[in-house]
Amino acid sequence: MGKKPDFLNVSLNNILSDDQSVLDQARIRLLYYGLGVVFVALATLSGNLYFQHKPIHTAIIIILMVSCGVSFKVLTYKPNWKFISHALLIQATLLNLGNIYITLQDVNIITVQIVILVIIFGFYMLGRAFGILYSMINIVAVLVFLAIQYNMPYHIAFQPEVVNQSTVIITIIANFVLLLYMHSHFYSAFYNNIKELNKTSKAQCELNAQLEIAIKRAEKSSEVKSEFLSTMSHEIRTPLNAVIGMTNLLLMNSPRNDQKENLEILKYSGTNLLSIVNDVLDYDKIESGKLVFDQVKFNLVELIQSICGAQKLKAEEKGLLYKLDVDCTLNNKIVSGDPTRLAQIIYNLVNNAIKFTQKGNIWINVTCVEDKQDSIIVNFMVKDTGIGINKDNLDAIFEPFAQESISATRQYGGTGLGLAIIKRLLELQGLKINVSSKVDEGSEFSFTMEIPVSAGNVKHCDEDKQAQLQNNDSLSSLRVLIAEDNLVNVMLMKKLFSKWNMAPTIAENGERAVELVQSSDFDIILMDLQMPVLNGFDAAVEIRKMHDPKKANIPIIALTASALFDIRERVFNSGMNDYVSKPFKPDELFEKISTLATSV
Repeated sequence: MGKKPDFLNVSLNNILSDDQSVLDQARIRLLYYGLGVVFVALATLSGNLYFQHKPIHTAIIIILMVSCGVSFKVLTYKPNWKFISHALLIQATLLNLGNIYITLQDVNIITVQIVILVIIFGFYMLGRAFGILYSMINIVAVLVFLAIQYNMPYHIAFQPEVVNQSTVIITIIANFVLLLYMHSHFYSAFYNNIKELNKTSKAQCELNAQLEIAIKRAEKSSEVKSEFLSTMSHEIRTPLNAVIGMTNLLLMNSPRNDQKENLEILKYSGTNLLSIVNDVLDYDKIESGKLVFDQVKFNLVELIQSICGAQKLKAEEKGLLYKLDVDCTLNNKIVSGDPTRLAQIIYNLVNNAIKFTQKGNIWINVTCVEDKQDSIIVNFMVKDTGIGINKDNLDAIFEPFAQESISATRQYGGTGLGLAIIKRLLELQGLKINVSSKVDEGSEFSFTMEIPVSAGNVKHCDEDKQAQLQNNDSLSSLRVLIAEDNLVNVMLMKKLFSKWNMAPTIAENGERAVELVQSSDFDIILMDLQMPVLNGFDAAVEIRKMHDPKKANIPIIALTASALFDIRERVFNSGMNDYVSKPFKPDELFEKISTLATSV
């Protein structure tokens, strides 16, 4: 509010500041002006007493005048109003006790006024606790004196000084002025404070109303964003499903070497595009707080080897030395957790290491830090000799849609979401990603995870599954209904099912699918979710309502290219048995068809 006060300051503005409350500012103003009123009253009393030849009273009044002057200077230099208030109340209490028991040896109207001043000043300036303390000291002193005087006349060796009526009048007037000033001053302060509170309350109400509108807009915006992502996901994944699916079909036809090379490039490009789409959708799912970690059994070593083995070819194509080192302690360990998310973390780390390394080495180390009875603590480390990261940019690389520099984005591509997803996936599990890097020397990323060890054997299940997938004829007699409106996907599904010696029936929308189920018998239904006339969810509900138990319980697998976060819940709530995301892997679809069709 004002400049910082120096020792010679006498301005009130220099000791008031905006960070002080309205009440504190009122207390400082009371002391500032009140000390002046008290000083004038004391100066008048000292003159009056001096001419009455009352040396003791005159000396006491002069001491109080000096005290007022010192208090005023302290206030205008260091406005510690609490300290000054305590000092003044102590002096007033001592003066009151001295008057009662020594100098006047009586309780009169002046004594009563001083007690009232102490009570009001104590409560206003220092609050309830100290207000009661100083009030009780003065009140008890008066009551004790009156009790003593009631039983016998109060006498001490000191002869009291008797002052004339003019001194009493001056003191009474001064006390009344101080009482009026304190009451009027604090009444104004409290009134202004209430007005400010009312203004603040109204402003708060307006802000709350605006906040409510903003929240509704944000919720609507979030819904729109989810719908947009779902639509875009469907629109992108649908053609991708055809591209990757047709590529897989062509690769299954034993193409020539030159054709195989072109198909591998096509498949890689499609898979890369799908990975970018998935990164955006995964990050949005993570940030929305709707990501749920699965708890399934899996073989940790096999998972690591599968992820890193798939990346080895890419590293060797760049001429990089690629080394995977897995602790032998982890062999045959069946653990419980979310293999998909762990694979996503490791894949992104290894993929980044290969992408940003032009020559040199890639090391992946998986070390068992501690082998407990029911869990293992594993350290995952990915190290490279790539371009490295500037120390100042180590935090920035974990921000969404960000890479170390624009030039890196242009040269190496990518969405800049990989590390952001890694960080958030680990944070959601209470873990931290560690990074150390030097420019032009390389980077090292690592994290440590405690994974529950599970009893059981996953390997036999995998072997049984593989044997089942190799026996395509086992499902050739299945009657399959496919509800799909996209002609390209229909053609893809027909070609794929022909590889399995199956001839599916096609329904172009949900309504037609319901009609076909009513008129014909099927063993399993593949249901697209976004279709005209009747969508997949409603079609599934209608099928589950059918009176014929056999038709009502037909296994239904949802085929979805949607990115909605609650898609799994909606699929099961509508009565469907399972779902497969587009673009789907042929083996995954075959496995689910086999499992559901043979379980009925």
